[in-house]
Formats: sequence, structure tokens, C-alpha cells
Amino acid sequence: MPLLRLPGLIDPHVHLREPGLTHKEDLFTGTCAALAGGFTTVLDMPNTIPPTSTAERLAAKTRLAAAQAVCDVGFFVGATNDTDPSLVAAAGAGACGLKIYVSETFGSLRIDDLATLAAYFAAWQGPGPIAVHAEDVMLAACLTLAEVYNQRLHVVHVSLKSEIELIRQAKTRGQHVTCEATPHHLYLTQADLQRLGPYGDMRPALATESDRQALWDNLDIVDCIATDHAPHTRPEKESDNPPPGVPGLETALPLMLLAVHEGRLTMDDLIAKMHDNPRRIYNLPPQPDTFIEVDAEARYDFPASGWQTRAGWSPFAGMPAHGRVQRVVLRGREVYDEGRVLAAPGSGQVIGELATV
Repeated sequence: MPLLRLPGLIDPHVHLREPGLTHKEDLFTGTCAALAGGFTTVLDMPNTIPPTSTAERLAAKTRLAAAQAVCDVGFFVGATNDTDPSLVAAAGAGACGLKIYVSETFGSLRIDDLATLAAYFAAWQGPGPIAVHAEDVMLAACLTLAEVYNQRLHVVHVSLKSEIELIRQAKTRGQHVTCEATPHHLYLTQADLQRLGPYGDMRPALATESDRQALWDNLDIVDCIATDHAPHTRPEKESDNPPPGVPGLETALPLMLLAVHEGRLTMDDLIAKMHDNPRRIYNLPPQPDTFIEVDAEARYDFPASGWQTRAGWSPFAGMPAHGRVQRVVLRGREVYDEGRVLAAPGSGQVIGELATV
């Protein structure tokens, strides 16, 4: 069986749920899922309990990862309504970026007034970009603030035709803005909700076929494919108040290899969007002697169970997949082989200046 060798992939948008939500996922199970999906680096979001909004909380999360992670991990700090923006900015040296939730989200991190939003844009000193969950009209506000305060802006999980067109216009004007799209917004629409029920509930919500097609039509300006891996348990999803979000680390590469097979993008495009561009945008360190081996011709349907993620389910179950990760080598050491995670907890590295804390 000839194997395709690719660089270790980078997912710039995951929710590993630790601390505070480890019944859904933790830094060990989440990074095991990453290796199974071919990702050797993931960047974790700040909406944990407590939120990662200060240097002290970032240091605490770093210590947890140093003991548990099996792939490399970087962390965002998050803007909150009750934290001084200068304190959040002070954590910037050890973070991969600042995450600001501007539009609807599940939790307490949403910034819902212009004055606070502007204060964060004014205070942030990097070195990572400001990553925003900003839908529809709020995207225009964030693009404007990024120009006013000369900030690098990264727009996460773009889902609407109006948004991708606005980003194209901003890039055409020369604004320093990048963006990402998720496999679930590229492959699923509102029409899938009848089949998925609460398992299709996510933020941003699944959009129309026209919106989905607009993402494919504008894939040339989508810098990254990011999973927004957001695991929840089955009982939570089937409850009276199901939380939004879906797991995605183990399904992203087979879906994008399917797109390559169908001629929607080239293999060079896949490598750029799943390795080169995330590394450049977040100025991530190289991983020497690191690669993944993929059976790029494997064809199968995604299973309903058997995942590394603690969530144990996928919205893509039963859908066609193309390609299967066979082996992962991280810094010269075999860490995954044919369904088995071989890496010891804590063998991954933490990215950023706080890695030695």
C-alpha cells in the first residue's frame, strides 16, 4: 500500500475543554484525537472554566498541558467583560493570540459592547493576531477596528456568503486579515439538521446551500482549514438544552482529501491551508523530523463510534471519507500507528514563552 507523506498538520482552532469541562474532553484525550487526525500541533481556545484570560491562568493551563499533551499545543487568551484589557494583553507573550467572541457563543466570554471591544483592540500588543468570532454585521465592525488600531485580524470559522465576500474585499484593499473555514461548514448545511438533530447544532449555525457554495467558490482566500473541535457528550447533546459544537479533529483530513479527490482543491492547497498558513499566521516553531503517512486512496464511510475523542461521536458518521492516517512521527519518534496512540502523556511540547513555567 503506497503511503502519502505530509507534514504534521496544524489545527489553529480547537477546544480541549481543560480545565473545568474534562467530562467532555481533556488535554490528553484531545491531543490523542489530534494525532489520530494527523495533527501534530493544535491551538486551544480560552472558553474553559475558568476562562484563560490572565497570565496566571495561562500558566496554569500550560502546566496541565506539559503533563498530559501528546502533540504540541498553543493557547489563546480570551477577552472577557470583567477583565482589564491590559491584564489580558500582558499574557500575550505566552499566548498564540487573543480570542474575542463578538457574536453568539455558549458561555460567558462574549463582548457585547463597542467600547469594551475597542479597548481590547487598543490594548493588544501581540505578538499573535486577534482572532474573532464575528458573524455578519459584527465582522464589519471588527474589520474596521483592526484598521483603526493597526491590528492583525484572523476571522475564525467563516460560514456566510456575505462574510467571505467582505473578507475578499478587505484583502483586495490590502488589509492584513486572514480567515479560516471548517469542514462542517464546507460539507453540511441547514438541510442536514433534520438528520442530525441536536448533533448538528453549532456556532456559527449551519447555513444555506448558497452560503456553503460561496465558501468553496472563495476557497482561494480561505487561509486555513480549522476544525473548531468542540466536543460534548451524547447526554448533553440529547438534553433539553443541548450545547452547540461538534468534534472534528479525526474527520478533517479525510474530508479535505475527499475534496482533493473531487478536484475542489489541490494537494498543495491542502498543505498550505492545513500546515503552511497556520504556521505563518501564528509564527509557530518548526517541528523537525515530523511527518504523517496517509493511505490517500482508502475509501470508507465514517463510523458511528471508535473515536479517540472522549465525545465518541461525529456529525459525519455514515458519510463518505477518503484517506486514512496510518502513522505519525513527531520529532523523530513514532507517536501514532494504525489506530494506536503510542506517545506518553506529556511528550508534546507547549508553544510560547510560558512553556518553561
